[in-house]
Amino acid sequence: MTNIDELKSTGLKATLPRLKIMEIFQKGAQRHMTAEDVFRVLLEERSDIGLATVYRVLTQFEQAGILIRSNFESGKAVYELNEGQHHDHFVCTMCGKVEEFYDAEIEKRQQLIAKNKGWVVQDHTMALYGQCATCAKKG
Repeated sequence: MTNIDELKSTGLKATLPRLKIMEIFQKGAQRHMTAEDVFRVLLEERSDIGLATVYRVLTQFEQAGILIRSNFESGKAVYELNEGQHHDHFVCTMCGKVEEFYDAEIEKRQQLIAKNKGWVVQDHTMALYGQCATCAKKG
């Protein structure tokens, strides 16, 4: 499915800003991006898409289910492609880097704890805060 088809399937028109921002998430090295990160990439590409448009498109993509928004301790919304697979996050408190991880044992333990407490989990998020390997080496 092309980006144009994907946008149309969610009810969004395939405008240049939407296509460009979709491409940034699909092809970029960075998986978790703030609106400012996206805008910075657009500036580097000499695009004339403004920051307000970036915010608007990110919100539209989130509402359409294309992107997932997370709000970590930094207070800034961080977006990533919704690939339909659950994962949790490490968040560096020094540089802000976000890294994904999945651990089946952690998932089983969470379900067991919920069951023992009489809860039925519908969804969850987990973020672990600390220093990434690069920042930890810097001391």
